[in-house]
Amino acid sequence: MLQKIYIRFFLFFAVCMAGLQASAQDEQRFEVSKQLDIFNAIVKEVEMFYVDSLDVNKMVRRGIDAMLRGLDPYTEYIPEQEMESLKVIQTGEYGGIGAVISQRDEGVYISEPYEGMPAQLAGLKAGDLIMAIDGVDVSKFTSDQVRDRLKGVPSTKLTVTFQRPGEKKPRKVEITRKLVSPDPVIYYGVYGNGTGYIYQDGFSERTAQAVKAAFEDLKQNRQINSLVLDLRSNPGGLLESAVQIANLFVRKGQEIVSTRSRNSQRDQIYRTTLNPIDTVIPIAVLINGSSASSAEILSGSLQDLDRAVIVGERSFGKGLVQSPYELPYDGVVKVTISKYFIPSGRCIQQLDYSRRNADGSVSAIPDSLTSVFYTSKGRPVRDGGGIRPDFEIEEPKMPAMILYLYSDIAFFDYVTEWVQAHPEIPSVEDFVYPESDYETFKTYLKNKNFTYDRQSEKMLKSLKEMAEFEGFMDKDTTMFVDLAAKLTPDLDRDLELHKDQIKKIISTEIVKRYYFQKGEMIERLKNDPVLEKAISVLADKVLYSSILNASQGNEMVESSNVSDRQ
Repeated sequence: MLQKIYIRFFLFFAVCMAGLQASAQDEQRFEVSKQLDIFNAIVKEVEMFYVDSLDVNKMVRRGIDAMLRGLDPYTEYIPEQEMESLKVIQTGEYGGIGAVISQRDEGVYISEPYEGMPAQLAGLKAGDLIMAIDGVDVSKFTSDQVRDRLKGVPSTKLTVTFQRPGEKKPRKVEITRKLVSPDPVIYYGVYGNGTGYIYQDGFSERTAQAVKAAFEDLKQNRQINSLVLDLRSNPGGLLESAVQIANLFVRKGQEIVSTRSRNSQRDQIYRTTLNPIDTVIPIAVLINGSSASSAEILSGSLQDLDRAVIVGERSFGKGLVQSPYELPYDGVVKVTISKYFIPSGRCIQQLDYSRRNADGSVSAIPDSLTSVFYTSKGRPVRDGGGIRPDFEIEEPKMPAMILYLYSDIAFFDYVTEWVQAHPEIPSVEDFVYPESDYETFKTYLKNKNFTYDRQSEKMLKSLKEMAEFEGFMDKDTTMFVDLAAKLTPDLDRDLELHKDQIKKIISTEIVKRYYFQKGEMIERLKNDPVLEKAISVLADKVLYSSILNASQGNEMVESSNVSDRQ
């Protein structure tokens, strides 16, 4: 009898809950319909009665963008005319001439031709100003407009008229478009005493296969005994690509990442599906503050599974997953549908967009509020703020002066002139930017009247004005004089102060002009402290093993005691 009562009560409770849920859903649908009616009415009334003529497309697009931006930076509307960019991200392929272009006041320039692609084979170089395409003057076009004309169906031809710096007459070349398919692995090689190195760019449909091919070549033909995967400044991409790369190094059937959404029926678990290539080779993964999304899935899962040590800086902290949904008129809305969790159970999302400050800003989760999780061997790891390296190596900060040099395009223009005076250079390994040429760079900046300002100087001026207003300047002015001497920009002083960093930037830009992206990577890796640290850790088998088998009482190696574990 009592059992029947319980059953009846349960059925009654279930019916009530279902009714409440249905009622809530009906109310939600009514609110959506109501707000859409209001939005539609506002657009019609404003379009009809506003004092000036309106571009309705732009007005509605601004409204859509503002609405989605209030959710998070990753939920976005992609109209039909921008769908090509989404396809390029997913596949890494497009039809065109194979060159990066950039816009300046004078027009649109070639900033980087890809090696072996139509632009480079036709003779286009960095610094060339694009003047016309197929006889159409594009000197007033935006970079997007020029890009649309350069892209097209592979095997179709186009004629490009361009102006080379230092020449009086424009040049004209005919170029045949092709399927531009940059190799996701920009460079791989061997360092130290048999340490393989692979640098990949993003996570597209072809990335895992490219990493696999590079690793197999290093293993079979170069006899490497350890491996470095460089994911620094890697913005991520397809989640599945990260799972496939992890599958190269961990057993079949291993969980790499899971996603959890508001609706539990949409939750997914992503596991490795193939037999791995190598489950024992020591691995170090390099990350920094610009390593995000799929790069964090790969590095975090290898850390959680105690399959690799992580070296570098804490990663970006993007633990949100987006999925595209089709819209009328062939558009797409890319919606954040879930958060991802790596094998230890942690989510590394740093910002909680559901809890905004009064001014609309979003704060990072403080370390004090993060939770401890444990790797497969019991090492403590934390959530809420990216992947934290086992060996934290802080990269040099970019001085304000160098940022101004970049924004003024001083490096690019100087190297363009330098390259015209040097038809060839030694191999990347042997190239050294001459000390005497650094003096010419100083002269170049002065002749260009390069100026720069710093926020500290502006703040000092404001502080001095306030001190004068409040009557403090009558007492002691020496403090402001001393501060002004330190904070006032001094070109000669700062060029010497930041000489090593500036020379490195110039050297890298020069090498890229002759040896393209591969040469650029080789040059960047010269005297790279993060890579050198990874190589030393991999070479020390005792240290490597002790990190991956650390007891629960030992947190990961912090930057403060890295020097004690060299």
